[in-house]
Amino acid sequence: MAVSWGTIKSVLIFFGPILLPKAIGYYRTIRAGPSANGLTIRPLNPKVLRALSLLSLTTLLYLLLSLPPSAPENLFERTQSRLQIPTDVLFARLSSLRPKNVLTPSDTALRNKFVNMESRTLYLQFGPEVLANCPFCTSDDPRSYFYYALPSLLSPHLLNLIVLSIATSGLLVGLDGSKWRRATVISTLVLAALDVYVVSSYNHQSNAHRPRLAELDMFFWTARVYRLLALAVLDVAFAALLYLSSTNRAFASPPSPAERVEAVARRLLMTKSKINAVGIVKNTAIRDEELRERMRAYWQHEGRLMREVMEEREVIEGVNDALQNRINIQDISRDAKTYAINMLPKAEDTVQETVVG
Repeated sequence: MAVSWGTIKSVLIFFGPILLPKAIGYYRTIRAGPSANGLTIRPLNPKVLRALSLLSLTTLLYLLLSLPPSAPENLFERTQSRLQIPTDVLFARLSSLRPKNVLTPSDTALRNKFVNMESRTLYLQFGPEVLANCPFCTSDDPRSYFYYALPSLLSPHLLNLIVLSIATSGLLVGLDGSKWRRATVISTLVLAALDVYVVSSYNHQSNAHRPRLAELDMFFWTARVYRLLALAVLDVAFAALLYLSSTNRAFASPPSPAERVEAVARRLLMTKSKINAVGIVKNTAIRDEELRERMRAYWQHEGRLMREVMEEREVIEGVNDALQNRINIQDISRDAKTYAINMLPKAEDTVQETVVG
């Protein structure tokens, strides 16, 4: 039953004010999720980039296969014949379009199958390959054609499931891809089940009462295009989800408590190693007689030089003027305190830097 544009507008006007604010709020929540969890935008991982490239190539392949030149030949459209045309006339027209006016083995097999109107309507439902090659199918049992067509019907979904499994493999892509593994399997199974249901429940006999070619429902060819486009959309959707989650733009998962503790411990261990290295250098300098004398001489020279500078008249006047008119001792004390506190990173900053890095 067709839905008029007026009905669609009425539904949008009624539900729009209710659904639009919720959609905007949901979008803002997703966008604010990474920042709320202390995460920042990060560059795309090379492993994720390879997965996105695989999904892009698969999507492009589906789009190319959905174009008319890639579709199986439709005898009625090719010969511009109506469904009720006599079999001899139909294949006579077809032979005139073949090289050297010779029918192919597939054409001959189809000619032997076109024994009644039922077989022609099944041709429009399942396509030429199923009708020509099925060894046990008969028009008296239409379900037999469906059973024979089922493997070829499920093969694109199975292939796409393999591609999505590779793109979300934890071994090849990492945690960024494995988090979407279950969703890809469920989506593929739901799409495959819907496809099987639509094909199995189609009423092929509806074409028997349509006398003109333009009125025929070319179900097999239409369903094939929709199937490939649906698979392409599915791959694009998961590629977008993979990109957003891997760069922390959306759907980002905060680090677990165990990961936070591990990050803090790792950062503290690095800080301890640096302090130990400084201590080793200092002990080496003090224990070595030559280095110790050079250090003592440096600080003696530095102290004497600073005393001489501070005893000059111009320096004394400048310091007094600055202390009286320009320098706020409280601000200097506060800055010094802030510098001392920030000498070592805080614990939460350590976790955030480690997780982001």
